[in-house]
Amino acid sequence: MDFTKDEIKEQIVRIKDQIAVAEQKAGRTAGSVALLAVSKFHPTQSVLDALSCGQTLFGENRVQEAKAKFTEVREKGFTPTLHIIGSLQRNKIKDAVKIADCIESVDRIEVLQDIEKYCVAQQKTIQVLFEFHTGEESKSGFATYEDLMAAVTLCANGALPHIVPAGFMTMAPFTQDETIVRGAFAKMRQTAEKVRNEFPQLPLTTLSMGMSGDYLWAIAEGSTEVRIGTAIFGERNYTQA
Repeated sequence: MDFTKDEIKEQIVRIKDQIAVAEQKAGRTAGSVALLAVSKFHPTQSVLDALSCGQTLFGENRVQEAKAKFTEVREKGFTPTLHIIGSLQRNKIKDAVKIADCIESVDRIEVLQDIEKYCVAQQKTIQVLFEFHTGEESKSGFATYEDLMAAVTLCANGALPHIVPAGFMTMAPFTQDETIVRGAFAKMRQTAEKVRNEFPQLPLTTLSMGMSGDYLWAIAEGSTEVRIGTAIFGERNYTQA
C-alpha cells in the first residue's frame, strides 16, 4: 500500500539521517551519498508528494511507465532528475533518451550505440552508468572486466560524443548474507577503481549500489548513490504492472 505524503516525508528524513550516519562511520564526506527514490509501480501522486518534501532524484525501471508519470509531473511545473535503472530493451531506448537525465542500466555496447544515435537525433547529451555483473543470481550487466573496458573505451575514444560516462552500477545478489552482499559491492568498487585508473580523463565518479535492504552495507563499501523504493513509498502494487 502506498504511503501517505506525511509517511513519505517521514521516511525520507529517516533514510537521509541513516545515510548521514553511515557516511560518518565509513569516514566519508557528509553529503557524498545521493538518495535516488525508486518510484516504479507507485502513482504520480507519490512522486509529487516526495517532490514536495524536497526529494528531486528519482529512478524508474520501466520506460513507458516513467514516460507517462514524469511527463505529467513536469507538466505541473516540477523539474525532477530522472534515472532509468531497469534493464533496457533496445526498442525502448528512443523514449528513454527523451525522458531521462541518466540511463543507469547500460549493459552492452549495442545499447550505448543506440543511445548515441537517439541523442544525435534529439540533439541531447545524456549521462550513463555502466552496469557490472557481480552476483550469480543476477544476470544483468557486463559479465567481465574486459567487456566493461571495451564499452568505456568507446567513450574515451570519442566515438560516442553525446554520452557522458558518469560511473557504474550493480545489483547485489538476492540474499541476506552480509558477507556475500558486501563482497559484491566491494567487487564493484574495486572494478570501478581499476577502470578509473585506466581512464582518469573520464568523469566516472558515480557508484550506484544499494537498495532498501542493503544500502547501509553499500555505503560502507563505497556507494555514492543508493536506490530506495519500498522504504520511501511503501509496498508496490504489482497488480498495476
